[in-house]
Amino acid sequence: MTGPQGAEDRGAPAGGGGPAGGGPPVDPGTLIRSRQYRRLLLFAALIGILVSIAGWAFLELIHAIQQWVYTDLPSGLGFADVPWWWPLPVLAVAGVVVAFAVGQLPGKGGHDPSRGLQPGAPTTPVQLPGVLVAALASIGLGLVLGPEAPLIALGMGLALLAVKLSRRDVPNQAGTVLAAAGSFAALATIFGNPVIGAIIIIEAAGLGGPTLPLVLLPGLIAAGIGSLVFVGMGWLTGLSSSAYAISPLSLPAYPEPKLTDFLWTIALSLVAAVVIFAIMRIGRRTGTIVGRRIALLTPLAFLAVAVIAIVFAQISDTSANVVLFSGQDAMNALVTQSAALSLGTLALLIVCKGLAWGISLGSARGGPTFPAIFLGIAGGLLAIHLPGVSEAPAIGVLVGAAVVSVLQLPLSSIILAFVVTQAGAGVTPLIIVGVVVAYIATKVLAARVGRDAPSTPVPAPGESMGAT
Repeated sequence: MTGPQGAEDRGAPAGGGGPAGGGPPVDPGTLIRSRQYRRLLLFAALIGILVSIAGWAFLELIHAIQQWVYTDLPSGLGFADVPWWWPLPVLAVAGVVVAFAVGQLPGKGGHDPSRGLQPGAPTTPVQLPGVLVAALASIGLGLVLGPEAPLIALGMGLALLAVKLSRRDVPNQAGTVLAAAGSFAALATIFGNPVIGAIIIIEAAGLGGPTLPLVLLPGLIAAGIGSLVFVGMGWLTGLSSSAYAISPLSLPAYPEPKLTDFLWTIALSLVAAVVIFAIMRIGRRTGTIVGRRIALLTPLAFLAVAVIAIVFAQISDTSANVVLFSGQDAMNALVTQSAALSLGTLALLIVCKGLAWGISLGSARGGPTFPAIFLGIAGGLLAIHLPGVSEAPAIGVLVGAAVVSVLQLPLSSIILAFVVTQAGAGVTPLIIVGVVVAYIATKVLAARVGRDAPSTPVPAPGESMGAT
């Protein structure tokens, strides 16, 4: 994944929805029964092994960088505690590295997260180093982004590299299918479930119809075998994936929804859609501004994120790290410690995390999903102070509404909210209603802003990130 594309300019869906050049249509059933397709499945399994090992190493490296920079290095320099000003030099360095990757390396640092998680042209092997450098500097050093977009790029890039190194005459359509299989396997590492990654890729790429199994089967083979290898790597090395793998929240059971729950679901989902839409607009505006002078303005944008985190820490008397990073390893802690947080602290956290996320979306490189989940959880904890609102449905609804407002993938958002909250029968229908309401509200807001926008808007820098 090197750059997002709108639905209107995606072209053929990933995996090749039909034959090039207007030739005769291919019968998917016949193709699946062919010897060539069985070889494709075997190659997809090998790619799953390769991508899962690389994804595991990438996530472990990010965790090691975060641990060293924000814990080991200050201690090694003689500080008893991390100084309040520590994020300033760290994010300044991150800004310089990301500016170099975006401005000088092939691929422009990868996917522009301010455009959600829509697929563009596959990341080519020559673009992969720039994508990884930008991602490691952004996510590893504290920007408010997750690793899912770089993982997709890593999966696609390694799959295409494997095809190239095989020295076989692989048709373009088969290469695209294997690139998609690599992205399936990559997402399985971070979401801990091959099915979730498959659904996200299928929905994001707009796959469907009779050709869906042609892409789905290699992807599931790669993701399934890759997940086994990913678990095995943790067992062999003794390293835990708990610091970066998504894990369910510990929420009280909620067996049966009430009428008031549906009313609150509609209201809270509308609020979530408006808030997330505003944050995404901040991201796109930031991207437009930073894109004019990348070398100068990227470090300044990163410093702005550091200042926001420091302000939150000084006012709330908590760590600046709560605002920094994607929030995926702080979700459970936020829920379990919520009783000790005042309403003012929760509200300030949402404001500061949202602003820092918006700036990160437009200036850094990474994925947009996990900060949306974190803000949904924080919003749910704030909403439970409203009359008649319970914890489990509030968090489940707002996680789903926040994610769909970013990704514009309703089914994926419902499943992610379900997995995060371990929603039961009483919460699941509320999540579905909330996702639908937020999705429609976001579409309405986007249409209204589109009508009010100038006829020749300045393009965001990420819109020209297609593979070359």
